[in-house]
Amino acid sequence: MRNDFHKINFSSTILCNVRSFKTFLSVGLLWASFAHAQKTVQVSAIAFYNFENLFDTEDDPKNYGDDEFLPNGTYNYTPEVYHQKLSNLAWVLHELGTTYTPDGPAIIGTAEIENEVVLKDLVQQPAIKNRQYQYVHFDSRDSRGIDVAMLYNPKYFKLLSARALYVDISKMGEIKGGKTRDVLYVSGILAGDTVHVLVNHWPSRRGGEAASAPLRAAAAGVGRAVIDSLMALNPHAKIILMGDLNDDPINESLTKVIGATGDMRKVKSTGMYNPWMSYFRKGYGTLGFNDSWNLFDQILLSGAFLKQNRRSENEWTYYQSEVFKRDNMIEKFGQYKGYPKRSFTNNQWNNGYSDHFPTIVYLVKAIQ
Repeated sequence: MRNDFHKINFSSTILCNVRSFKTFLSVGLLWASFAHAQKTVQVSAIAFYNFENLFDTEDDPKNYGDDEFLPNGTYNYTPEVYHQKLSNLAWVLHELGTTYTPDGPAIIGTAEIENEVVLKDLVQQPAIKNRQYQYVHFDSRDSRGIDVAMLYNPKYFKLLSARALYVDISKMGEIKGGKTRDVLYVSGILAGDTVHVLVNHWPSRRGGEAASAPLRAAAAGVGRAVIDSLMALNPHAKIILMGDLNDDPINESLTKVIGATGDMRKVKSTGMYNPWMSYFRKGYGTLGFNDSWNLFDQILLSGAFLKQNRRSENEWTYYQSEVFKRDNMIEKFGQYKGYPKRSFTNNQWNNGYSDHFPTIVYLVKAIQ
C-alpha cells in the first residue's frame, strides 16, 4: 500500500450548474425540485469496475492461479498483450464519469487484480497518468490469487485509514478449505466529508446459485458488521459498499443480509439504498450469461447520502447512477455479441476490456 498522499486541492473541484446537466437516456432526473433550484454544486463520481483477470506476466511460485496468464500459459499472455490490456482499461477509466466530472471518478473500486505491480503499471498509463491516481491494496488469501483494490484521485480524496477484512468460508459446504477475497475497508475525506468505503468481490456462483448463496451471505455479513459498528458510533455515517457481488440486487445477500432497498423513500439515515434495483427490474445488467443479464456490479449508499436525510446542502448527496458502456466496449460478433467486449474469447486475445461493464454513482453538494 502506498503512503504518498496529497492534500486535497479544493480550487480544482469541478463546478457546474444543475440546470446544465444532461440526463442519461436510461436515467431520469431524480430530484426535480433540486434541478430547478439554480444552485451551483460540486459533483463527485464514485465508480466500480471488475478488471477481468488483470495479471502481470511474471510467475509467482506461491500463486498457481497465475499459471494461465503467463507467456507460455493457456492464454499466451505475453508482455504485449498485458500492456495492451492495461491501455484498454486505462481508456475506460479516462472516460468514466466525464459527462459530469472532467477529472473522472474520485474513487474507483476494482476487482480481479493480481497484485500491486499491475496497479502501479495501470496508473502510469498515458491516458490517466496526469490524474496521479493512488491506490490501496492488500494481498488476500484468495484461491486464484486475485484481490480487490481501490484507486483514488488525491485532489479529491484524502486517505485516513485502510485494512483488509477476512471472509472465512473455510468450513462452508462443498468448498471446505476454500478461500475468497478479503473485503477492503477504507475511510477518508471526500472533499470535506468523511466517507467509509467497502470494496467487495463476493464468492462466485460456482456449483450453482442456491448452493453457493451461503458463501455470499458470509461475505455480506462482514460488510454488514462494519456498517453496524459505524452506525452505532454515528447514525449519519456516510458508507459506500461496492463490488462484484456475484448476486443481483434482488438476492437475499443484498435485501436480507445487507438490508438494502431500491425504494429511496423508505431509506432512513441508518438504512442502505441500492440504486440498481430499478435497473435490474428493467432488464439492465453489467455482464451477460446464457442469454440473460446479471447486475452483479453494484454501488450501495447509506441513507445519509439521500436528500431526505441530509442535514445541510453542503454535504455529499446522491444524484443519479449509470451503467457505463460505450460502443467499443460492446462485443459486435460471435457468441458474446451484445455483451461486454471481454479480454479473451476461447483463450485467444480479443483486444477487449472486461467481461463486466463498470458502474458509477454521482454525488452533489451545494457550494458554500
